[in-house]
Amino acid sequence: MILYHGTNAEILQIDLAQSRVGKDFGLGFYLTPDKNVAQRQAERKFVQYGDGAVRVYEYSIADSCFKELKVLQFDSYSLEWSQFILQNRKNRSHTQLHDFDVVIGPIADDVIGYQIRRIEEGVITEQQFLEEIKFHTVTIQYMFATQKAINMLQQL
Repeated sequence: MILYHGTNAEILQIDLAQSRVGKDFGLGFYLTPDKNVAQRQAERKFVQYGDGAVRVYEYSIADSCFKELKVLQFDSYSLEWSQFILQNRKNRSHTQLHDFDVVIGPIADDVIGYQIRRIEEGVITEQQFLEEIKFHTVTIQYMFATQKAINMLQQL
């Protein structure tokens, strides 16, 4: 399987210590099987941070590797998926809220911060929250959360 990571930074080695808090699936290294999505992410980060360059890194991992890892997979948008994202997006600490090596599932819409505030204020229900954070087209992301999982990625 080929996965892509879009960024504005040079990556010589994946460093989980560089993970940012408040991401969809928690702390980790995020990739997608869609090269165009990775390209858009790299462009967005370049504009957002104003330095570096637009970079898309390509990694391979054997499908058999996933059998050796603790994997949580969301096959589609669901209430369970939206609750998992809400929990991780609200976590502002560097303590992972789960013990999975890899989490796989749809990407949440970028306006999720606004929707989190709305659900916390009781303006919308959990079901409305789920509907509001769905991306317009289903785009899958892979989050590698442990060094064990990272070690199975081969940069191409």
